[in-house]
This record gives sequence, structure tokens and C-alpha cells, in this order.
Amino acid sequence: MKDQKSGIEGKEKKRTFIGGAIVAAFGLVSGIYLLNPTAGVFELIPDNIPVIGNLDEAAAVAILISCLAYFGVDIGGLFGRKPKKRDVFDAEIIDSDE
Repeated sequence: MKDQKSGIEGKEKKRTFIGGAIVAAFGLVSGIYLLNPTAGVFELIPDNIPVIGNLDEAAAVAILISCLAYFGVDIGGLFGRKPKKRDVFDAEIIDSDE
């Protein structure tokens, strides 16, 4: 029978400095895009287009939240959501009889 911990530990990703720098760069660019210091001059999709006008801002928010989650910042805590407890037993373990 295979060791059950090895499957869980194999899924963990090792974070490198370069990977963290890339994620930080994406977070910085999306934050600057959301702050929009050029007052609309730097706009990927014009906001006056119905329905799809704000999709670029929504994508920037999703990227920023993902970057913050990569570094361990829990945005859900601001809205009263309790953070998930990560435990070894949370992973799905399949036991098969061979």
C-alpha cells in the first residue's frame, strides 16, 4: 500500500524568488490599472461599451486578489468570512484494494 502522505506532499508547490517576483509584478500592474492614475487614458476596453466595458477592471480585480492570496493575504476576512483551515485530512484520499 502506498504511503498516503506522499500524495498530499507531492501536490505542494515550491515557491521561488522569480515566481514571487512575477506574481508581485502582476499584482502591481493590476493595482496601478485599478487606481487608473491617468484618468482613463490607459484603458484596455472603454467603459462606455455596454456589458463588456467593465470586464477589464473585473479581470484586474481577479488578478489582484489572486496575487494577494499567493502571498497569504485573506481578502475574505474583510467581509466576515472565516478562513479555511488547511489540514492534512482535507485532501481526498482514495483507498483501493488491489
